[in-house]
Amino acid sequence: MTKYTVLLNSIEKIKAFVKTITRYPYDFDLVSGRYTIDAKSIMGIFSLDLSCPLELCVYSDGDEKLKEELAPYLEKKGA
Repeated sequence: MTKYTVLLNSIEKIKAFVKTITRYPYDFDLVSGRYTIDAKSIMGIFSLDLSCPLELCVYSDGDEKLKEELAPYLEKKGA
């Protein structure tokens, strides 16, 4: 499992994020506090607090192409 911190703070960003990850066969979870949802579910994502960064759990062994495609959604440190 690989974990990333993502920031999904607009509707367009959420739609593009879901479109990106649905192309992969892996399971993806988004974690916000004590809530965990399927990251491929747009409705599930909207049930989370999107004002804060979310933890993305990817159940694969580190796919470099996926990591490149997730770059626009990763939280920028020190920004």
